[in-house]
Amino acid sequence: MSDPRKAIVVGISGCSSSGKTTLSRLLRDIFPYTFVLHQDDFYKPEIELPKKHDLVDWDCAEALSMPDMIKSLNHIHQAGTFPPDLDSKEDQNSIGQCPVDDATIDSLKERVRVWTQPGNPGHGILGSSTPGLRLCVFDGFLLYSKSVADIQPLIDIKVFLRVSYAKAKARREARSGYVTLEGFWEDPPGYVDKIVWPNYVDDHKWMFENEDVEGKFKEEVLQATGVETQLGGLDIDMTTTLQWVVDLIMQQLPLLASKI
Repeated sequence: MSDPRKAIVVGISGCSSSGKTTLSRLLRDIFPYTFVLHQDDFYKPEIELPKKHDLVDWDCAEALSMPDMIKSLNHIHQAGTFPPDLDSKEDQNSIGQCPVDDATIDSLKERVRVWTQPGNPGHGILGSSTPGLRLCVFDGFLLYSKSVADIQPLIDIKVFLRVSYAKAKARREARSGYVTLEGFWEDPPGYVDKIVWPNYVDDHKWMFENEDVEGKFKEEVLQATGVETQLGGLDIDMTTTLQWVVDLIMQQLPLLASKI
């Protein structure tokens, strides 16, 4: 018999600049025994990346090492710890000022603390040793595309954040750049319109009615994939989003833990 699972993986996906990393770090602060795995830590060396419109294309499945990603997710499931051979560069990237006030964060921490107490649904689920589980928040721009189908069975709770083209473009272009394996990357002019947004559309349009990524999800796709998304459309503020995801995790963790 195989050893029991040691971790639950929560996927947080969406377009670049949809708030994934901000949300992931907040969840790490709110839930005990929680760590973050960043998909951006699985980029291939820049020299191996494909090109599009004569620009290096960081925003596609071909830029990522799928074998390394699967290896790390399997390790997390089996050991409940951050992969020992993975050197995270993503945590060196700034995400700016937190858009959620301290009072809200403290209130959510207290809700989770009470939820984990004896007699409540979260008691005994999360812990540093067996039978307790660790919670891994997997932050990635490309978790639910058909091009990365091999990783999806390794994600237990699937969250999709939505953002408009206008908001994604404004946020991405306001960033100073990204720490990479080789040093530092800054988007060249026009990168969002030539690479980021068209790739996001190509990878996710199958999930939406009329292939409109700013429109309505196909209900049959959500049901078939298990992807969770907020009601209320695009550009929902981070406070509302955080509260929704905390509720979602608190609802689903006891159900998932009971099956392990």
